[in-house]
Amino acid sequence: MSETGPALAVLAGALCLSASAILVALADVDAATTAVLRCGIAVAALIPLAMHERARHGPLSGRGAGWAIVAGVALGIDYAAWTASIYHVGAGISTVLINVQVIVLPLLAFVVDRERIDRRFVVTLPVMLLGISLVGGLWDSAELGEQAATGTLLGLVAGIGYGAYLFLTRRATSREPARMTQPLAWATASAAGTAAAIAGYSGGIHLSGITPRSWGFLVALALLGQVAAWLLIHHGSVRLEPATTGALLLIQPVLALALAATILAEHPTGSQLLGALAVLVAVAASNRPGHARRSRAGCVSRPPPRRR
Repeated sequence: MSETGPALAVLAGALCLSASAILVALADVDAATTAVLRCGIAVAALIPLAMHERARHGPLSGRGAGWAIVAGVALGIDYAAWTASIYHVGAGISTVLINVQVIVLPLLAFVVDRERIDRRFVVTLPVMLLGISLVGGLWDSAELGEQAATGTLLGLVAGIGYGAYLFLTRRATSREPARMTQPLAWATASAAGTAAAIAGYSGGIHLSGITPRSWGFLVALALLGQVAAWLLIHHGSVRLEPATTGALLLIQPVLALALAATILAEHPTGSQLLGALAVLVAVAASNRPGHARRSRAGCVSRPPPRRR
């Protein structure tokens, strides 16, 4: 089976995710409330889709629901930590830190499922990370401020949660490939609950004062950056190696840079453009057409390929 379709699905999901930061900025709602509403609104949209899938393909197994709930906890931690880290070190450096997922995802797959890591990915990884650091403006920041340590820790926690979510959902979906919306609905509900629990320790949720304009952007964030993005990424990632998925998702901050310049008139610096070029070249080099392979998990049972 060609890898082009799955790769395009992941890239389309990354494009949807890249709009998230802009929608968050346009909504102008506090971080904790945004994280909870982003997931809560998405759950409302996912329920009818999940019910339709259940009617066609049957219910998700108890094991699948359990994996999805655990994955949702990781996603909730990711959202809460990432939005909080922005207020400590800024959106650019937070974007750099969260992309430790590119290491976490294939590493978890290697440790847990014994999936091999492609040599080309290992070779191009330093270039990817350098490019992301340039895109995030890390080298343009002379002073990170007194809260740099806290912000850095939060950003790394978010990246670990992001990578863990990708691994857990990919693992669960590969066991029941006909069921993708149901696990996403469970995971999103779990993420909403996790974000709400964390919000209780970080200032609470504030619904009063949200304008109709802000609600519109929050709905767009939920539908585009949560429902559409993760359905596309889940669909593609189960057919790709973990390292390939992680590398393709590095396109996200590059796309965010372009969208910010177009929509918010935030013009990138020369180093950010250089970083974007480095990421594109490294991702292309690590995922050359004709060299991609299916993931081969030693511990994950998969349906046999149709053409064997």
